Amino acid sequence: MKTVAVKELSAEGFLPYGTYANFINPTTEKLGASPIQFFRDMLQASFGLDALPSFSTLRVEKRERIIDVSEYHDRTYEAILPLDNDVLMHVAPAGGRDGRVPVEKIEVFRLPRGTMAVLRPGVWHHAPFTANDQPANILIVLPERLYANDCTAIDIPEGEKLLVN
Repeated sequence: MKTVAVKELSAEGFLPYGTYANFINPTTEKLGASPIQFFRDMLQASFGLDALPSFSTLRVEKRERIIDVSEYHDRTYEAILPLDNDVLMHVAPAGGRDGRVPVEKIEVFRLPRGTMAVLRPGVWHHAPFTANDQPANILIVLPERLYANDCTAIDIPEGEKLLVN
């Protein structure tokens, strides 16, 4: 089985897939001073004119770090915020829809707890892996019921699965 290395998150490295911001230790422009500080407009994600944002919890527990499935959403962004643990998130660029996951283009990033990533429409991804032995609770922001009407998930054939190291 081929392996894929975990990359530390950087603006340049993650740019093809979306944007991110650390919500626990923000470094962006702020309004006010201690004891009340407002870090404004840290990330944006378009959910369309008629879409209601829906906030969900995804809990991932320790499991074998094998990328065996990936998904994409054609019409919307997805926001991912690990709340209590770092996670390892795989992504691949949006592209042709030939019925297969572009495993040769998959990259894996460490997403630190408190750091929100916003994936662009069409970017391949799936449930992250916990970065250690502890579970991770992840806030997912998507339009209401998107998982039922704009989610294409494809299993990766046995010979193309990736081991995250």
